[in-house]
Amino acid sequence: MDLSPTQTVNNNFLLHKWMLQHQQRIESVLNCQLLDHENRKISVQLLAAMRYSTLNGGKRLRALLVYATGKTLNADFNTLDAPASAVEMIHTYSLVHDDMPIMDNDDLRRGRPTCHKAYDDATALLVGDALQTLAFESLCDDKLTSIQQNKMVKTLAQRSGVYGMASGQAIDLESTDKTLDLASLQTMHELKTGALFQASVRLGALASGDIDDHSLSKLDHYAFCLGLAFQVRDDILDVIANTDTLGKIKGADIALNKPTYPALIGLAQAQRKADDLIKRAQIYLNDLSYDTHILSALAQFVIRRSN
Repeated sequence: MDLSPTQTVNNNFLLHKWMLQHQQRIESVLNCQLLDHENRKISVQLLAAMRYSTLNGGKRLRALLVYATGKTLNADFNTLDAPASAVEMIHTYSLVHDDMPIMDNDDLRRGRPTCHKAYDDATALLVGDALQTLAFESLCDDKLTSIQQNKMVKTLAQRSGVYGMASGQAIDLESTDKTLDLASLQTMHELKTGALFQASVRLGALASGDIDDHSLSKLDHYAFCLGLAFQVRDDILDVIANTDTLGKIKGADIALNKPTYPALIGLAQAQRKADDLIKRAQIYLNDLSYDTHILSALAQFVIRRSN
């Protein structure tokens, strides 16, 4: 059933309030994890660069998905901070490496100089390395059971490594100046972007400690559709948004001659693709016996966002 304008405004307001609350929470968690609490002998510059890259705002959508899924499944909220911060650190490391000259060679990230511009290439490389390892260390949280820790580490490793994000990024680089068909483009985005969305939702589900295979499968399918829709919207924004709104250089994908949905099927059809994916995601949520309104609202946010 379609929502009235008043209902839409109210729902948007409530989502914004919920997002802000949980964005502030994950910022606090990440800030705490990126402090030298024990005054150990470490590189001051490396830690400063890690903080520069990680505590740089952003939507924190992956962490929000951990929190939203956990809330949906009635998880102990204190068990969600570790996986939420872990997935954000993996995401940040991927952005730092992706921005480097050997990959996309971007100058801006969220409106500020990228890590290798603010520091140097070697530091940026080490920032990614350190964030990746710290992400897995964070999953060894004593608020999680050993079974949860084991499943979460395996989930994040699989979805961020050769069977997930890393392979997607490799395909992205291999595809520059090449023409991909729609199936190949979807595979690239499933791995590069979608895999970490799936990890985020699954991590939130695992924190509940009590979820049946049917529900977990439906959440996996929801996350698959959401991740792909997010990337389609990203492709669209690269064409229609301005640099100030995006927080990165407009038209970067076009400049690098990368395959995108608008390039293959046009802007209008790309937006229809994103809308269809969100409708599919909602169908999977409707098949769950939980209150999924936050997950549903986040799906709508993904395809309506401006950056």
